[in-house]
Amino acid sequence: MNDGSDDDVLGVITEQIETRFEMSLTDLRAAVEASPDASRQATQVVYWHGMLSQAQTALEQAEDNLLAALDTEPGPLGDPVMNLAQRVNAAVAVRDGRALILTYLLEPRTGASAAVRRGPALRTSQPAPASVPATPVPAKGVGR
Repeated sequence: MNDGSDDDVLGVITEQIETRFEMSLTDLRAAVEASPDASRQATQVVYWHGMLSQAQTALEQAEDNLLAALDTEPGPLGDPVMNLAQRVNAAVAVRDGRALILTYLLEPRTGASAAVRRGPALRTSQPAPASVPATPVPAKGVGR
């Protein structure tokens, strides 16, 4: 089932990483292993690239299993084949999710600068109620 487009996801992201850090992925991995605290973004990118590679491998295995089942089961598809198809769908979702994380980490406005935000984008708690005096105070010039 692999038409090469799956490998393109990993390849395109690898190219983006190499462009962003101006070094090969192998050199970047070595740099992160030598000094993991030197660049938080580089460390995260190397970690998530490894996770993406694992997801790609799992996807390819799921596709191979599905192809083998399709070759041996003639006629209408049974539950075992449908379960394998669901595994392929799940593996695609995992791979694509990890690819999105890497894409996010490589964006110029994120990565290392994400921790610099000044506060939450949305209110995370109820606003404090306005202070209301216990007894009404008459306005100046207004008699009761």
